[in-house]
Amino acid sequence: MVDAALAPSMRRPEKVYSVKRTTDTRLLVLAPLAMIATEFALGWMRGAYLTPGATTAGAVGTAFSFDYTSLLAALTLGAFFVGHLLPVNWLRDNLFSSIGNSVLTLVGLLVIYVMVTGLFDFAVLNATWTGADGEACRPNSGACWPMVHAKFAQFMYGRYPDNERWRVDLTYLLAVIGLVPLMIPRAPYKLQNAIYLFGVFPVLAFALLVGGFLGLTHIATEYWGGLLVTLVVASVGITASFPIGVMLALGRRSRMPLVRYASVTFIEFVRGVPLITVLFMSSVMLPLFLPPGWSIDKLLRALVGVALFAAAYMAETIRGGLQAIPRGQFEAADAIGLNYRQKMSMIVLPQALKLVIPGIVNTFIGLFKDTSLVLIIGLFDLLGIVQQNNTDQKWLAPTNAMTGYLFAGFIFWIFCFGMSRYSAFVERNLSANEKR
Repeated sequence: MVDAALAPSMRRPEKVYSVKRTTDTRLLVLAPLAMIATEFALGWMRGAYLTPGATTAGAVGTAFSFDYTSLLAALTLGAFFVGHLLPVNWLRDNLFSSIGNSVLTLVGLLVIYVMVTGLFDFAVLNATWTGADGEACRPNSGACWPMVHAKFAQFMYGRYPDNERWRVDLTYLLAVIGLVPLMIPRAPYKLQNAIYLFGVFPVLAFALLVGGFLGLTHIATEYWGGLLVTLVVASVGITASFPIGVMLALGRRSRMPLVRYASVTFIEFVRGVPLITVLFMSSVMLPLFLPPGWSIDKLLRALVGVALFAAAYMAETIRGGLQAIPRGQFEAADAIGLNYRQKMSMIVLPQALKLVIPGIVNTFIGLFKDTSLVLIIGLFDLLGIVQQNNTDQKWLAPTNAMTGYLFAGFIFWIFCFGMSRYSAFVERNLSANEKR
């Protein structure tokens, strides 16, 4: 055994703590300067730009006056002297680890401050909360929430008859009953839930929303609108594009020339045109190729176009996952005598899909936001209904359009952010199971 005293190069360096103390000392010196600069910048901006009729002298006075930003600066500075508390260490290591990171952090906080205060002023402080028409909103420069309240049902259902909207609510409830247990990893009866959600629920949803039998009044799709159309197009597109995308990805890697060339042609053709062109062709050009007297519902044509468009992008995402699987996995499956279907369903596809979960969810989120393009073929989704109500003479006000767009953007953000967070949860859960 080699004596550690004779081999100083084998010893572990003992300068870690001194470097840490030097970093702490440097940050403790920079922290007061950074807080003073932030206080001055916020005070100057508030005095020079956010105060009506402000002067330069007033801006300077405001910059050096003691107010709530000074209190915030003092509290932040005090946090640096607290000691080695975990939140303080996290802030120091991630946000103020160097002079450059400290400057970027302060600039980012300033930008967030400006954006949040502007949004808060528009949506809360200067907003109108009560009123019977646009007259109540015209004097104010903030959001016109009475308009959203008055048009809320239209934003959710479109022109769906008032006395039949219970059918839409029941459809939403049936969807939640099947979707929530399927999304919870430890919930039992996964196979039964999948059969219900992908086999039984579409039939029930079609019967409830369309009607025409079992005593239900027939409601044509031209009366659908708002969030109802957004969810129908997005859910059908997501559900149909995934299996089609898997088949196209496998077809592009097939050894059969006819299958491979057909898959490549479809994928490259669809990815080479924008979605708005696909929707336009499905709505205008498709009826020209049908026999005389034949007609396909406009919403159904949009659903087919959206599903095929998303399937082409999904196929390329899944193909990337298939190419990332080591060749040894294919050879091991062949060695134990698995046929093609067993090899793909039991060995290759589960690993490939796990690798491309972020890409799959990204395609789903993009598809959900692209549903607003159905307006080009005369279908009024949530954004289309909002735009349609901008011309309502009863609620005509300068801030109505911005209020409607803010409401629609918030609804879209809820669904997209929810899909993003759930995909992150699935990735963490799969990684934890793999470590076990």
